[in-house]
Amino acid sequence: MELHDVWFVLIAVLWIGYFFLEGFDFGIGILTRLLARDRTEKRVLINTIGPVWDGNEVWLLTAGGATFAAFPEWYATLFSGFYLPLLIILVCLIVRGVAFEYRAKRPEERWQTNWERAIFWTSLVPALLWGVAFGNIVRGVKIDREMEYVGNFWDLLNPYALLGGLVTLTLFTFHGAVFASLKTVGDIRDRARALALKLGLVTAVLALAFLIWTQVDKGDGKSLVAMVVAVLALVGAVGAIKAGREGWSFALSGVTIAAAVAMLFLTLFPNVMPSSLNPEWSLTVTNASSSPYTLKIMTWCAGVATPVVLLYQSWTYWVFRKRIGTQHIADAPSH
Repeated sequence: MELHDVWFVLIAVLWIGYFFLEGFDFGIGILTRLLARDRTEKRVLINTIGPVWDGNEVWLLTAGGATFAAFPEWYATLFSGFYLPLLIILVCLIVRGVAFEYRAKRPEERWQTNWERAIFWTSLVPALLWGVAFGNIVRGVKIDREMEYVGNFWDLLNPYALLGGLVTLTLFTFHGAVFASLKTVGDIRDRARALALKLGLVTAVLALAFLIWTQVDKGDGKSLVAMVVAVLALVGAVGAIKAGREGWSFALSGVTIAAAVAMLFLTLFPNVMPSSLNPEWSLTVTNASSSPYTLKIMTWCAGVATPVVLLYQSWTYWVFRKRIGTQHIADAPSH
């Protein structure tokens, strides 16, 4: 296996890690309006991800940086062609981080309500747009012989990509509801489980349609295996949450995300961005990659840094593993 193939796999792993971790992160943000009944419950939900949300976003930075260094042509075409949706995602992530930090800085009702609304919308919009973006990458976009995107924003809003956006939106919200049931106690935990069950059924229908469409249009034997794993894991996650096994449900929803993202990358390879104008103009792991020397240096750096990051993030989740509830909110009203 050539180094550019290795880095294609590593970038796929980085996106899997990002969607697994930031998926429930986005889901919790969306649930602050769908699940929480009052400000105290919103604080409970936000506190479940408070110690880890910023660490989860490191995976996006790493995936973007790895793409820039390993496949500069892919990075350039992707960020020029998808400039507006990626800019919207970036603005959402910035505002979302500010909202987490500033929401509790002042006691006024209006101040906190506005920041909580910001958390909801800046979680929902990226959850939708990431699916749209990856749907277009897999489907293929208008790339000319100069490796430049020549389409427009409206070309990105096609039925396949929009279905992909609905899948990521519902899947991440389901993932977040399962995480909420895993990390909370009391009434909010029970309602999170009930909501997760409903969301899981909706997600299963949308995901099955999207994955079958992908398999029929772009798939092969390897992607079929990944699709089957994703579907079975999602069914298992729904069954586990119905049985009250939140830990198993969370693990299986994570497997669903991992297998679905793996399927998309399997349908891409050896392309990184197919051209819908002419297959010969597609960006591939060969014509979009950096020099072998650059990839070699990156491999050594990744081999040293990655275990350290994984150990630190795992330790963070271990330290903050306890469940929380409204009784843990210091100034919550008594019942």
